[in-house]
Amino acid sequence: MANKKGKKIDFKYNLKLYWSLVRKYKLLVFLLLAILLVYSAIGVVEKYIFKILIDDGTGYVSNTINISEFKKTLLLLSLTFLIITVIRTLSRYAKSELVNIFETKLMMDLKRKFFNHLLHLSYEFHTTHRTGSLISRLVRGGSAIERMTDVFLMNTAPLIFNLIVAGIALASLDLTSLIVLIVTTAVFVTYSIIIQNKQKKANVESNDAEDYEKANISDVFANIDSIKYFGKEIHIKKTFEKISDKTRLTLLKFWGYYKYIESGQDLITGIGLFFMVYFPLKGFLDGTITLGTLVFIYSIYTSIISHVNNFVHGIRNYYRAMADFESLFQYNKIQNEVKDAPNAKELKIKQGIIEYKNVDFSYKNRIIFKNFNLKIPQNKKVALVGPSGSGKTTLIKILYRMYDVNRGSILIDNEDIRDYKQESLRSELSIVPQECVLFDDTIYNNIAFSKPGSTRNEVLKAIKFAQLDKIINKFPNKENTIVGERGVRLSGGEKQRVSIARALLADKKVLVLDEATSSLDSETEHEIQKDLQELMEGRTTIIIAHRLSTIMKADIIVVLENGKIVQQGTHRELIGKIGLYKRLWHLQKGGYIE
Repeated sequence: MANKKGKKIDFKYNLKLYWSLVRKYKLLVFLLLAILLVYSAIGVVEKYIFKILIDDGTGYVSNTINISEFKKTLLLLSLTFLIITVIRTLSRYAKSELVNIFETKLMMDLKRKFFNHLLHLSYEFHTTHRTGSLISRLVRGGSAIERMTDVFLMNTAPLIFNLIVAGIALASLDLTSLIVLIVTTAVFVTYSIIIQNKQKKANVESNDAEDYEKANISDVFANIDSIKYFGKEIHIKKTFEKISDKTRLTLLKFWGYYKYIESGQDLITGIGLFFMVYFPLKGFLDGTITLGTLVFIYSIYTSIISHVNNFVHGIRNYYRAMADFESLFQYNKIQNEVKDAPNAKELKIKQGIIEYKNVDFSYKNRIIFKNFNLKIPQNKKVALVGPSGSGKTTLIKILYRMYDVNRGSILIDNEDIRDYKQESLRSELSIVPQECVLFDDTIYNNIAFSKPGSTRNEVLKAIKFAQLDKIINKFPNKENTIVGERGVRLSGGEKQRVSIARALLADKKVLVLDEATSSLDSETEHEIQKDLQELMEGRTTIIIAHRLSTIMKADIIVVLENGKIVQQGTHRELIGKIGLYKRLWHLQKGGYIE
């Protein structure tokens, strides 16, 4: 990450990505700019009305303008003021409405773009990036695009338009005042940019500290059970104290630059005001400038300085938005390591024959499989057995293309899985994973997730099949019970039943049971094993289990050790041979393989 190595922001890349989102709304942007130009011109016209009023009023007082002419002037000025008031009101209303529409669309587009991008990034990415940081950066990116748009529409465009209109007016009245205004504006903006440019590094550091703090908070509350069980609340509080203090210090450093900005700006504004009043006042005393012109020049100066202040505030938001963009936009540079082939097809599994053919696979320089071969016949139940680290779960991950193999291929129905779209591949497989994680939704919706559009009868049938109906009938809301974040309101066995029902509903030709009954008590497991045996009929099933009751009836048991097949056969065949399977059988004595 750029901001981790030297805290640099890729302004060019970030602006390019920002404009790619804005480009969709060219007509809306053009309309907004036209309204802003009209609004800026009205402000100058309004001040010019008061210039005429003061000059003609002075003439009337000094008897150089008679009462009749002065009344005509007052009537004309009143009518003009009324017209520009109506135009200004309508412009302001239209501006607010269009800006709201524009910015909400941009925020939506940005969040959708990065939500979709992050969702499709590889399994490896999501195992190495903390969820709290991803959420923080995605939400902050939505706010940043609003700030960036405000910089251009509310800070930059009004200053430019007001300078143009006011510059034209001043050039016709007093060229010296125009020069003073331009010099003051240029010095003010340059000074502000220099200080804020120095501030941007502190901004990125502050963002990083905030992201780390939020990720820590997310991690803590996601693991609240472990904290409570081990009685580590005090330890966690002390750790958070250090993290939050670092966030405070980085924020203090970031905010500390504002004292230099504001004091310097006050000095520049004061000097500019002195000369802006001095030269016109001298002209007034010399009789070359009217009192109305003097007031007009002063009001123009205060208005422009107000816009310059607004612009500088916009620059501050610009750097802040860029820092926020940097944290989020870096993810756009990350591509999915597991890529679909250019002409990848949709997969439809018909037979369910699976073959690992001459597979080499390494993970973080560790060789897991070397020239690995295994064929799983159609409609057979194949169990993968072996000690932890033997490669059982990895075989499932590469089957699902969570990772791609380094060499060789994995075939389904004699076709390389890399020839098919990965999402299509995964949707054709059904799994009951070892760790059942549920959405914070109802039991019904969690089960229906595996088959969108399924009928209520289909979902209820899956619930009954997984022996879940006996449990949920005791709940007040039955299948509409909310399970809580990650299914925290359900027991381990209840969550596993939901996961089994989900897999049952999916009804795929290939079924993976990754310790599917590990969270169930012996009586419940015995009950559900009969249903699982029935479910596995007519399907190719891969079973990973430590509990031997799950695999004794498998058609083939594959014994793995250090990524190699050391034994293969039925339970009866393997238990009669000297080897790893028999040794594990005696070690666990009918319970678990450790």
